[in-house]
Amino acid sequence: MTTNTACAVHQIARPTGFPTAADFAYAAFPVPEPGPGTALVENLLLSVDPYHRGLMDGGEGGFELNAPLEGRSVGRVIASRDPGLAEGDLVFHREGWRTHALVTLGAAGTRKLRGHEGIPLEAYLSILGGTGLTAYAALTRTAVLREGEDLFVSAAAGGVGTATGRIARLLGARRIIGSAGSAAKVRHLTDHLGFDAAFDYHDGPVGQQLAKAAPDGIDVYVDNVGGDHLEGAIDVLREYGRIAWVGALSTYNGDRSPAAPRNLFEVVHKSLRLEGVLVRNHTNLQDELEDFLVPHLRSGRIGTDSTVVQGFDQTVEAFLGLFRGDNLGKMLVRLDG
Repeated sequence: MTTNTACAVHQIARPTGFPTAADFAYAAFPVPEPGPGTALVENLLLSVDPYHRGLMDGGEGGFELNAPLEGRSVGRVIASRDPGLAEGDLVFHREGWRTHALVTLGAAGTRKLRGHEGIPLEAYLSILGGTGLTAYAALTRTAVLREGEDLFVSAAAGGVGTATGRIARLLGARRIIGSAGSAAKVRHLTDHLGFDAAFDYHDGPVGQQLAKAAPDGIDVYVDNVGGDHLEGAIDVLREYGRIAWVGALSTYNGDRSPAAPRNLFEVVHKSLRLEGVLVRNHTNLQDELEDFLVPHLRSGRIGTDSTVVQGFDQTVEAFLGLFRGDNLGKMLVRLDG
């Protein structure tokens, strides 16, 4: 790659089940020149996320074939004709999965980073990024977690899961329980992230394992998986419990319309509340999130909780690694240079 050449990841086929490397291609293109009202950004960090899998099936709002893929990114402005952006500014934007992008301040989520002293770039795509904002909205707005309450988090070793555990502890949760996909991840949750209990969902029925880990019940469930995890949580939730439904990892590479939990009427019987969480509906909380978390990041009480893969040419491999469970925390790609 030369200084006049950029590169992007294109989707070239619709995956059937789990995506493979053959569904993607790396495409070179000339580094674009900024026009009036735009700025040229050289990307530094890219985010790969489970939600990308659903968009790869196409349809309304989905990814087009043979075009650069969308994704959250942090980059540095290297040329600008946008009066709100100057060369050297660090920005968050959604034109990721490419080395260079044209952006406009305020359009498609593009914003200048506040640049908190002592905070690593990884934080802006993890605990201070979309995953952290999702967790914060789920806990403070959707489920309204109160001090002294008990929480269960599924896919707890992933990006949203680790952020949920970190933030819930800061909010005063009494007991935090997580599920994960391996014994190593279970140990990571309890030994390094401060979870009070955790279990490997491969080791037996989720409902039974959760009931054992929370014999007195739970008040809040942050759901990243759906399926048997949602069913198990409904059984264990106390009366007036709340479910913040973030994602459904159990369906991303298979049946998108699984049968509803067999115990769904318990939502009525226990007066439970189940509400979905879309981070795009909570972007107004970004400054609040940063004001809340930055002091704890600086003190070392919490970390960025990310797995960083080096090199733009590893973007596809990093994405596929999400579905193999290769990541602890948020999966990121750091570009060379």
